[in-house]
Amino acid sequence: MTIKEICDLLGGEVLCAGEENREIAGAIAGDLLSFIMGTAKEGYLWITIQAHLNVAAVAVLKDLPLIILASGRRAPDDLIERCNAEKITLLSVPQSVYEVCAELALHGLKGQ
Repeated sequence: MTIKEICDLLGGEVLCAGEENREIAGAIAGDLLSFIMGTAKEGYLWITIQAHLNVAAVAVLKDLPLIILASGRRAPDDLIERCNAEKITLLSVPQSVYEVCAELALHGLKGQ
């Protein structure tokens, strides 16, 4: 699935548009930054409720082109600005982390 297809599927608000035609290889969910740094695979999307600048730094480090902020979390301006600079798509959705994972799995995206 592409970033655009995932954003369309989940709805929500695109806070920052990155490379919408980029294919996503899989998904990882977690809120512990060190877990994501040690576990995430390149090209995966990241589902989290963390909404601060360090999220963008981890996404850059692991080449995660799509961050999904679950449970209606809002991103501060500095996170949006950094994601814009790094061409990372930032999507805020009302669904819980669980609901996002279930929906993506239902549509065939593998998880980690």
